Amino acid sequence: MQSASYEEALETLRAKGIRLTSQRQLILKYLKNTHKHPTAEDIHREISQTLSGISLATVYNTLNTLKEYGVIRELSYGDMASRYDGNETLHAHLVCEKCGDVYDIPSPPVNEIYPSAARESGFIVSSYRLEYYGLCKKCQSPA
Repeated sequence: MQSASYEEALETLRAKGIRLTSQRQLILKYLKNTHKHPTAEDIHREISQTLSGISLATVYNTLNTLKEYGVIRELSYGDMASRYDGNETLHAHLVCEKCGDVYDIPSPPVNEIYPSAARESGFIVSSYRLEYYGLCKKCQSPA
């Protein structure tokens, strides 16, 4: 399943009666156009370059709204800061245990397994999370 584009996500929000403030649009566009999985602080730092005066609280509130309406995903990993994903479809991640960076990985085998497992068991799957933990290339390098 392909992630909704920025325009499709805007249409989803419009259809649900959500006001499309400039802050919401900028944050959504940033997340839909990056392959990174930024924290709220990362997003605030990036968006502040375009929209000076935006508060970190506004970023958090906007992220919660976008998550609530299903156009982004929040990725929580224990003690690390939550990260946000503009790809709202179900997919797996690689998580670096040293720096905390998160990478998308294609997961067709998992996407094929859970529907058949659900059919066989009668279980209704609403969501899943699959993460592989280890060290990214930059953290593997000797210091």
